[in-house]
Amino acid sequence: MPPLDRRHKPNHPEYFELAMIKNPTKHRALATAFTVALLSAGCASVNLQSHVAQTPQQALELAGQETNREAAQRYLLRIASRFQDQGKHEAARTLLQSSQLAQAEPALESQKRLLALASATALDDSNWARTLVADLSPDSITDYSPELMGRAAQLQAQAFALAGEPLPAAMTLVLQTQTDSSANPQQLHDQIWQLLKTVSDDELNAASGSAIGYETQGWLELAASARAPGVELEAQGRSIRSWQNNWPGHPAAQVLPSELQLIASLADSRPETIALALPLNGPLATAGKAIRDGFIAAYYLDESVDRTKTDIRIVDTSDSEFTELYKELSAKDVDLIVGPLEKEALTQLSTMNTLPVPALGLNYLPTNENVPEGLYQFGLSAEDEARQIADRLAAEDLRHPLVLIPQGEWGDRVETALLQRMAANGHSALDIERFFRDDNLRAVTADLLGITTSRDRAIQVEQTIGLDVEFEPRRRQDADAIVMVAEPTIARQFKPLFAYYFGGGLPVYSPSIVYEGTPDAARDRDLNRVIFTDTPWVLGEANELRMKADEHLSGTRGQLGRLFAMGADAWQLSKRLPLLRQVETASIDGQTGVLTMSPQGSIHREQLWAQFQNGTPKLIPDPEPRLAEPAQEDRSGPEDLPQ
Repeated sequence: MPPLDRRHKPNHPEYFELAMIKNPTKHRALATAFTVALLSAGCASVNLQSHVAQTPQQALELAGQETNREAAQRYLLRIASRFQDQGKHEAARTLLQSSQLAQAEPALESQKRLLALASATALDDSNWARTLVADLSPDSITDYSPELMGRAAQLQAQAFALAGEPLPAAMTLVLQTQTDSSANPQQLHDQIWQLLKTVSDDELNAASGSAIGYETQGWLELAASARAPGVELEAQGRSIRSWQNNWPGHPAAQVLPSELQLIASLADSRPETIALALPLNGPLATAGKAIRDGFIAAYYLDESVDRTKTDIRIVDTSDSEFTELYKELSAKDVDLIVGPLEKEALTQLSTMNTLPVPALGLNYLPTNENVPEGLYQFGLSAEDEARQIADRLAAEDLRHPLVLIPQGEWGDRVETALLQRMAANGHSALDIERFFRDDNLRAVTADLLGITTSRDRAIQVEQTIGLDVEFEPRRRQDADAIVMVAEPTIARQFKPLFAYYFGGGLPVYSPSIVYEGTPDAARDRDLNRVIFTDTPWVLGEANELRMKADEHLSGTRGQLGRLFAMGADAWQLSKRLPLLRQVETASIDGQTGVLTMSPQGSIHREQLWAQFQNGTPKLIPDPEPRLAEPAQEDRSGPEDLPQ
């Protein structure tokens, strides 16, 4: 309640002492009147309709003066809605999570929930979303009027998904298809399918056993039959068509999710004549042959291939101008060209506006280079790994890492990708040290951890006061992690130096360059506790292709093994390029990672995570986002293709 008079100090009665001395009778009368007025003011309600708070604090103060609980809550909900209309979801969250709305009146519960769902999803607040959906079920949307039910369904589904519960999110939208005649069925079916794709097998099987209702049962059976990772395109197409025949009256059979429509059509239109254009002589011959072997091995392991129709032509690009070679291949009734590997050859293609025959380039064009229509790009991009490290740092709330990166153009690209993604995540690097292989790594580490600065400061103090100072160097205390981009022989030297210079408790993150690709516990003990990202080919456990490659081929481990895996993924991509291009959420579980495509046709990879334990890489899960914690002093505890 606002003070009636700025001079009134209710906790200090001596403020009126002079008046009492001068005229005690008059003062007693005034005091009595004042007390009555004060009591009367405490019982009065505030006209909230005439007030529009500009901040959450103002709204809470005004609502706190209202004696009618429901009126106060209505006011807070109105102001929260106003904040949302202005895009101020943090302010709305303050009101919606306040103690004054902790127990909403029954008549206001649905309104409060809808507003909370809107701000939780707008803020990407997974913790709040988990709290909100804890007591909800898909049919909670029926609490709303018909005109609000569609919006309620969308927000509730988004909140379930944000809380890591895709199955009830999908079931919420299934219910919307039955109750909201104004909704776009194609859009809804696409949303439902993308959610069902992420439901675990165990959860899906349990739901199928207890599902009630024709539409729900149909969706669950479709998910079980068509979503399985690793299923070949033709098998998926057959499963989709079989499901449509078994469920002819189901809404999704009449309006298939876009991704399934495309799969069903692509199963009959995959490229039959493929030119595999790689350097098989010269400096890139080793890389070219490893990619070739991986491509052919994946082709022969693919049981869905009709070998009477599929024709793979291997072309050596080492002695040819690629633009001329491309023209020759285009004239020979080729459906797809896989290559080139050389960056210069790929750049030659960028001079064209449209490629008459699509090409899957096995490298990446320089940034801002023209990408002609029909050109796709795929490679072992170090930039992808840098971005993945930045995202893991963000998920673990490590906001201020120190960074070590080699000198050179490759290091420039890694640094740019890392810093750009960190900036997008709202974080930044405290310091970046670039180094050469033959540098004094002890000095590089001392500079990185601030030991050199600490020593210099002590020397300045000694020179200033003219006395020897007892000095113990300290590392900088504002760092919470180290990103170490270094090949194994260098990394094995850096990691012990971190401990020597008082940074042994900082978590260390690295790209795949830190691991040679073959377990060597004796040499890699110096890398203990380093967390790094690498391909499923290297880190995955059960891998039929790798097992057969180890049995029949040599050179399928280490960096050559990663190139072999890249060739195997090039085969998988050759069948699904239009799918990845046309369906934004489509992905492939490849040997080099989970593959997705950007709107410009570039393939991006999401790799696995591992940590060195007793010198051996051990798989670790992706991090769960967590709340920030106070900073502590210590936390105990493939390169690109050649140009």
